[in-house]
Amino acid sequence: MKLNSGQLARQLKEELAPVWVVSGDDPLLTGEAADSIRQACRSAGCEERQVFQVERGFDWAQLYEASHSLSLFASQRLLELRIPSGKPGDEGAKALLAYLQEPPADTTLLISLPKLDGSTQRSKWAKALIEHPNSRFIQIWPVESAQLPSWMRDRLAAAGIQASPEALELLSARVEGNLLAAAQEIEKLKLFCSGGVLNLDTVQQVVADSARFDVFNLVDAMLLGQGEHALRILHGLKGEGVEAPVVLWALSRELRSLAAMAQDLGRGVPLDRVFASQRPPVWDKRKPVLSQALQRHPASRWTGWLQQAQQADEQIKGLQPGSAWDTLALILVQAAGARIRL
Repeated sequence: MKLNSGQLARQLKEELAPVWVVSGDDPLLTGEAADSIRQACRSAGCEERQVFQVERGFDWAQLYEASHSLSLFASQRLLELRIPSGKPGDEGAKALLAYLQEPPADTTLLISLPKLDGSTQRSKWAKALIEHPNSRFIQIWPVESAQLPSWMRDRLAAAGIQASPEALELLSARVEGNLLAAAQEIEKLKLFCSGGVLNLDTVQQVVADSARFDVFNLVDAMLLGQGEHALRILHGLKGEGVEAPVVLWALSRELRSLAAMAQDLGRGVPLDRVFASQRPPVWDKRKPVLSQALQRHPASRWTGWLQQAQQADEQIKGLQPGSAWDTLALILVQAAGARIRL
């Protein structure tokens, strides 16, 4: 039976199936799903646990021997089978199919897999794990950028914290693509929230980038027309070992938004409506900064710099000659409206 993460808790309350499979690439979400299954096993009396890491040369006979040997310590036990490659091979496929047909009554098997592509899901062993009545297959989907503020709001609420829209927006931006970092920051914010309320100032003070100059200050300097300051921050980031893809991510994210907003303005949409139509809407403290940047350049320029950002991405990957850092510097200076020797 195939489940999503939201159905897992209910299924664990209803029954502890012989086989559980957690499949996905996000370490936080897959880890939490596996922890829920482990906790359910402990509640059911599982006091013995064995973990097998499937690597090249793994002896699949170990799974049969462990599941059919008598336990010396507990009446119920948990076996964990971790397959980081997502490919058990022919011998592993046979072992999994055989296990599904006759799972031991005193044993729960937890299988950890990465996200399986469509071809793999159609294989005989994967289809059995997904469809067999003895198995519960939990598919862990990543949290997309558009879903992140809602996800963060729910996590904060579970921690007893109510966040303002501005705080939620900034927090989501700073942890985008790293849910482990998001969970860690929420734990840290518990110590700083007065009365369980999280505001923008607290996020700015507590959720700081590890670098002395952070990429968000870099983008703000560009938007405010501070070309020299933007270059100093860029050189500081490079000197402190921050990777070019991190800078490119923050800059491209802003350029995409600005290009879209500038196109709306060019069609005669009022600025307030442009800000309100963004998802999430632009918060008040950020409107003057964005207004200044949008007044400085037309849509064609923002689109052009977005194309230059694509060039920087190809330079990072070695698909184009030149330095990505030089391309990033050129975008920053031009978008800031400055004429500075690079």
